[in-house]
Amino acid sequence: MRLILFALFALGALALAAVLLAWIAERRLDSLAEAGMLSDPSRLPDVDVALVLGTAPIGPEGGPNVYFVRRLDAAAALWKAGKVKYLIVSGSDIEPDAMRDGLIARGVPAAAIYRDPAGDRTWDSVLRARDVFGQKRLIIVSQRFHLSRALFLARHAGIEAWGFEARDVESPYSVFTELRRFPSALRAFFDVWTDAPPPQSAPTVRIGTDPPS
Repeated sequence: MRLILFALFALGALALAAVLLAWIAERRLDSLAEAGMLSDPSRLPDVDVALVLGTAPIGPEGGPNVYFVRRLDAAAALWKAGKVKYLIVSGSDIEPDAMRDGLIARGVPAAAIYRDPAGDRTWDSVLRARDVFGQKRLIIVSQRFHLSRALFLARHAGIEAWGFEARDVESPYSVFTELRRFPSALRAFFDVWTDAPPPQSAPTVRIGTDPPS
């Protein structure tokens, strides 16, 4: 009986330590990225390319995903402000296609939109922006909680990066949506420490020279 109680206590202590570590990691990422995350496009430098991070176009309740809609709103506003010439829309499955369609509907020409269909994770999107699309300076577009992680990863990948904040969602879809940022923060540190490679390689794409796929 004592052994069982000790094992339960040890497991509880480990779980508590993991939760605390994940919270510290998320807070640390936000602190590190604070100066580079902006919601006013006029305060951003002019660069050639912005990386728009993907999410599902349809929310869990079956309607449009508000995170998705607001990221596209922000990306289109950034392009229309003349801060970038091209957009890389990076995600998995149908996300890049849906993002391109949504940006075209917002007035961004198809010739300015490059799709990356292998952005399964933020780390993948960042490394592929560097290695496949040849970018060393980027504006990254997403909500703040996502940008802090993306900027941390980009800077450790040798990319000079700034974040353009899309409007956040006032009422998240679920507790899981809110809480997943904490283990994701831990994963970001792990990816950097291990220099994890992206799972897919691809021919290089010269943005502005090669036509969008």
